[in-house]
Amino acid sequence: MKKDAKDSIVLVAQKMFKRFGFRKTTMDEIAVAARKGKSSLYYYFKSKEEVFEAVVEMEAATLRTDIIANIGKCNSAMEKLRVYIFVRMDGFRNWGNFYEALKDEYLSNYEFIEKIRIKYDRSETETITQIINEGIENKEFKDLNSALTAKIIVTAMKGLEIPLLTASDKKTNFKKEINEMLEVLFHGICI
Repeated sequence: MKKDAKDSIVLVAQKMFKRFGFRKTTMDEIAVAARKGKSSLYYYFKSKEEVFEAVVEMEAATLRTDIIANIGKCNSAMEKLRVYIFVRMDGFRNWGNFYEALKDEYLSNYEFIEKIRIKYDRSETETITQIINEGIENKEFKDLNSALTAKIIVTAMKGLEIPLLTASDKKTNFKKEINEMLEVLFHGICI
C-alpha cells in the first residue's frame, strides 16, 4: 500500500514537472493534484527535490528498459546501434523531466542530479561499448578501441539532442539527422 501511494505521487508529480518545470512546481500543487494532504506528501518525500529525483529515476529506468527491449530484437550490431540511438533520442522527447535533469544548468546545482547524470553516462557508454564489441566479434565493425568509440558516439548524440529535440518538424528532422549521423559513423566521410 505504501509503495502504491508513493508511486502514485511520483506519477502525478511527473506530469506536474513536465507541464510547469521543476522551478515552478510546488509541493502544494503536487499534493492537490495527487489528492493528498501536504503532510502526506512529506511523509513519503522530504522535499520537492526528492520528488523530482524519484521522477527522474523512474523515467531513466523506463527509458533504459525500453532501449534494452528494442535492441534485444535486433540481429546485427549495426542495427542495435541504430535502434539504440533512435529509441534514446525519441525517449528524451517523451521523458522530458529526465532530459531536463540531464541538461538544465540550474538543476546541476543539485548533487542528486549530478549523480544521475554520471550514472546514465556510464550506463550509455557501457551499453554502446558492448554493442561495438559484438560488432567487432561478428566482423561487422573493424577492430577499434570500442570504449573510445562509445564515448565518441555518446558525445555525438549529446551534440544532436538540442537541435533535434527543439526542431519544429521533429519527426522529419529527427529521423533524417540521426540517419545522416549514422551514415558518417558507419561509412566515414571518405570516398
